[in-house]
Amino acid sequence: MGQTPECATPGTPDCERNSDGGYFAAANTRLPNEGDFVQRQEFSLPPVDGGKDAWLFLAAVFVVDALVWGFPFAFGVFQNYYNSHEPFAGQPSIVVIGTSSMGVMYLTSPIIMGLCQTFGRWTRWTPLLGLVIMSLALALSSFATTTTHLILTQGIFYGLGGGITYCPCIVYLGEWFINRKGLAYGIMWSGTGLAGVVLPLLLESLLGALGFRNTLRLWAGLLLVLATPLSFFIKPRLPPSATSHVRRFNLWFLVTPAFLVYQTANIVEAMGFFLPGLYLPTYARSTLGAPSLSAATTILLVNVASVFGCVSMGFIIDRLEVTTCIVLSTIGATLSVLVIWGLSSSLGLLYFFCIAYGLFAGSFTSAWPGIMRDMTQKAQNSNKGPVDPNMVFGFLCAGRGVGNVIAGPLSESLIRGSPWKGEAAAYGYGSGYGSLIVFTGVTALLGGASFVWRRLGLL
Repeated sequence: MGQTPECATPGTPDCERNSDGGYFAAANTRLPNEGDFVQRQEFSLPPVDGGKDAWLFLAAVFVVDALVWGFPFAFGVFQNYYNSHEPFAGQPSIVVIGTSSMGVMYLTSPIIMGLCQTFGRWTRWTPLLGLVIMSLALALSSFATTTTHLILTQGIFYGLGGGITYCPCIVYLGEWFINRKGLAYGIMWSGTGLAGVVLPLLLESLLGALGFRNTLRLWAGLLLVLATPLSFFIKPRLPPSATSHVRRFNLWFLVTPAFLVYQTANIVEAMGFFLPGLYLPTYARSTLGAPSLSAATTILLVNVASVFGCVSMGFIIDRLEVTTCIVLSTIGATLSVLVIWGLSSSLGLLYFFCIAYGLFAGSFTSAWPGIMRDMTQKAQNSNKGPVDPNMVFGFLCAGRGVGNVIAGPLSESLIRGSPWKGEAAAYGYGSGYGSLIVFTGVTALLGGASFVWRRLGLL
């Protein structure tokens, strides 16, 4: 990227368009008749990449991200409880509850993102609507008597509310952070990991003391009380009148070879990424004889490590080429699964795996700003018009959702009948979870396919 040209006022829209090589301009395309308005407003806009308003926004989306995504990422604790307590013990498809909530949040991202971009005047208030839907979903799930009820409420309904709450955070983040965009994404996404440090232990204690019904009702109330005040800080930096114009979205990037490689690798990686979070507590309890609290600690360690992984990846994605960042995540995740988990024979080694996996696999999505940047730069070199990076993000989310939805039913097939149990010398591979471990490792490896394509000159 060339040297940033001078401009009259740092942080003004003209400066942002120059300093980001068109990346910001693609996300915030202005119409020709807006010139007079922009000229009147440019000196009153808060600065980008810093300042009180930018950091308050980032702090708010960090906490909201933790509350929205932390709960489904801690579902392994609920899965462990549902598998061993009435009325759900022995019922099928318990794992689908967790995958459906995250899957819906991911899959609906392009639609919600497009609506937010189109109806920008209303976008600021959609987090409040989403929070109400999520709280209502959890309250309704407390009355469930079958796993189908839980899939509809704790899964699909919660996921819909989560997507409505979360997508405005992404739309506005691109206005508040330009040169530190990757770091901002990493900090925001680390909120999920931090919530994963607290929520598994908290939910494990609440489930033991209150049961699942009262736990879900309590969390529904806490979610609404904690997140509602923060939603008022999730606001645009640019005036709505300068950004909320109905325009045709340019989606030609969806069929480009570069995006197809990124997306295919993204989907395959997601098919295995969520499996440790779903099965580690059950694995620790059934295979290693760990008590409930020790089993729940596996998720805690994955999530706390992902905090550092997300922030670190966010820092380097602003500085290094995207496929280099992706392959760092790929190598670490693959080795941690196939070597550490596959050969682990004690709870200590399993904990070591959790840390390594969270650090490397947990950072994979923090490389997405690099993909968004790469696609918008490719658009600048074509004659097909600019690409909105928020829509690139939305479709990457959708791809991850496809992998997530596939992961639930597929994982049940992988462990049905405890394949390889007692047949492999390595403890992890011979535990009955061996096929799941191999599948997770192979999908992590294939998630780095874009690095190979780049080195072959095909990307």
